[in-house]
Amino acid sequence: MSTVRTLLADACRRLASSPSPRADADMLMQHVLGKDRTWIRLHEDDVLTATDRSQFETALARRECGEPVAYITGSRGFWTLDLAVDAATLVPRADTEILVEWATELLSPTSQVRVLDLGTGSGAIALAIAHERPGAIVTAVDASPAALDVARQNGARLDLSVEFLVSDWFAALNGRRFDLVVANPPYIAEDDPHLGEGDLRFEPATALVAAEQGLRDLRCIISAAPMHLARGGWLLLEHGHDQGAAVRDLLNARGFMTVATRRDFGGNERISGGQWPC
Repeated sequence: MSTVRTLLADACRRLASSPSPRADADMLMQHVLGKDRTWIRLHEDDVLTATDRSQFETALARRECGEPVAYITGSRGFWTLDLAVDAATLVPRADTEILVEWATELLSPTSQVRVLDLGTGSGAIALAIAHERPGAIVTAVDASPAALDVARQNGARLDLSVEFLVSDWFAALNGRRFDLVVANPPYIAEDDPHLGEGDLRFEPATALVAAEQGLRDLRCIISAAPMHLARGGWLLLEHGHDQGAAVRDLLNARGFMTVATRRDFGGNERISGGQWPC
């Protein structure tokens, strides 16, 4: 009999190669049934309808092929927000919340500081900052119109005020200056074997991969940022687990002060930043 319990047990077996088979199965079941995790736990002996079984099987087959759960369900939780995502955007990662945490520490809860999010994707960072610092004037850019469509829809649904612009990094900003610039740019090297594994196979390569061993976009942003930072403004950048030293060197060489790095939830160097002199 196709109960919630038996279907989840079979899904866990089929998803054994996933880093989180039970969590994946639970999220797919919640998506298909439109119920939360607590409901699923309390109704494990319920029998699914033929339609629900078919939809769960379709979702499970997609996950078996490695497609990210977030693309299958169309959403991903980030910070305190539920964001729509699709194949035009990266799937927001928990480690990126470290960047949001650092950013909100730098911003007064009430002042109208100007914030820029480069390569916003689904809008995760910009919207999280706008949610936590409602006085901030937040601008978010991305070179992908498709990604910006997703970000705009997230902003509208969450009723958060963010200006979204199509721009290749700073190109469309016409000399505007900001008190804080944040970015999670492409930083994976072109020959990194992880690109052929797991969820990364399905995410947009343009948002993942950078030349020069993953440092090209980081270099570009660090080089141009001072022309768009107010005096005393900050630049915060997410980067690869082994790029902390290189990014700190780039920030120091460009003239940034108070250069520092924060570690992610796995203990890896993940976010580096510095302050432009006053």
